[in-house]
Amino acid sequence: MVKVGLQQWLRALVLLVVLLRTASSLVDITYVLSAVAKGAVCLDGSPPAYHLDRGYGTGINNWLIQLEGGGWCNNVTTCLSRMNTRLGSSKQMAKQLAFSGLLGNKAQFNPDFYNWNRVKVRYCDGSSFTGDVAAVNPKTNLHFRGARVFLAVMEDLLVKGMKNAENAILSGCSAGGLASILHCDSFKALLPMGTKVKCLADAGYFINALDISHAPHIEEFYSDIVQTHASAKNLPLSCTLRLKPSLCFFPQNVAQHVRTPLFIVNAAYDSWQIKNILAPGVADPLGTWHNCKLDILKCTPKQLLVMQGYRLQFLRALFGIGPSSSRGYFINSCYAHCQTEVQETWFRNDSPRLANKTIAKAVGDWFYDRAPFQKIDCPYPCDKTCHNRVFDTAEHPLI
Repeated sequence: MVKVGLQQWLRALVLLVVLLRTASSLVDITYVLSAVAKGAVCLDGSPPAYHLDRGYGTGINNWLIQLEGGGWCNNVTTCLSRMNTRLGSSKQMAKQLAFSGLLGNKAQFNPDFYNWNRVKVRYCDGSSFTGDVAAVNPKTNLHFRGARVFLAVMEDLLVKGMKNAENAILSGCSAGGLASILHCDSFKALLPMGTKVKCLADAGYFINALDISHAPHIEEFYSDIVQTHASAKNLPLSCTLRLKPSLCFFPQNVAQHVRTPLFIVNAAYDSWQIKNILAPGVADPLGTWHNCKLDILKCTPKQLLVMQGYRLQFLRALFGIGPSSSRGYFINSCYAHCQTEVQETWFRNDSPRLANKTIAKAVGDWFYDRAPFQKIDCPYPCDKTCHNRVFDTAEHPLI
């Protein structure tokens, strides 16, 4: 009986491996060596990089740019800590990346974008591609050049065919999702007048909220980022002319002025935001939120009530994008972070749904103007299609 059970388990494991292999493909890295002369470099001074899977057929002149996420560094100490990792140096990046979800190259897994030119831009500056400090301190050798990196990579892609784009999407996850909002209009400005351009932000709608100790932790953190990286001059003028620059790192103060059509994919109980904005370690010295942050099923009724309040704050901040029909949003009530890059949450039979649409279907309909999509889920735990994140018990908050 045990032997039969083991055989069934092994068969299931083999099938899972086969499925994962067919749903994703490995794509080689490209280093933008010419960027170094322009000072467009990673934190350690190494060249920026991206992975490009060429389009074909009807998608040969369509471009999907995905900006990698990975948090931020807000001072010399935290930037030094990531300087010699893949988030600060192209020397430490994997030579190949698996493309799946919205980057997948098969119609059954990515029906609207599978044959586009699909690009993953690596993230190695720690500022959501906004920094630009000319001077380099010889003691640290830190380079704060995220805005230059963004431009250098885009220029390289334009030469490689993006200048002929008929359709284009700037997307991103997490810190990359924030970057896709901040750079949305400037991305459109780089492309030919006739190009259909839209932007997609996944898990990038970070809100300005007090933590559980009633401290403005995330606002202070963002202020440090903007100051360290000298980001102010690269944030949207429509915001910095009205507010102090650090507040322009929050999408709720920027999104309503983005002229290019924008789609927001976000969990109302975004796991990164719950862990790092609502209940960061500094606000929870006794660790009473530890188990809740690892697994939403372990939250107490009182903690769930606080999280329901956070959802309402998130929705109020979201309404800052305005009522435009050109904008879309898919806001589900899951405990998740980044849902477009993973096949199981992008497009599969059991993927999360709103109005009976997967994220892939909602985004595709919106991009091609087949149907608008602006849906907000009912409160947790009503949504049975969620893939709620469960973290390893050894994992700690990022801030």
